[in-house]
Amino acid sequence: MAGLKEYVQASYYELKNNVTLPSYAESQRLMLVVAVFVVILALLVFGVDTVFSKAIEQYFNWVK
Repeated sequence: MAGLKEYVQASYYELKNNVTLPSYAESQRLMLVVAVFVVILALLVFGVDTVFSKAIEQYFNWVK
């Protein structure tokens, strides 16, 4: 239990003294980068899903 207490104390010290938050402008820029990446990834997943769906549909039509 002493190890856990030391860990929490060290973590608190690290957060209080060594961590700095990004500026508001940098946070906005990073949020925009994440949003663009999420949209691109969603479109990619949609495209792959559509292609596989059509391929499976064609396969079952061929097998029938």
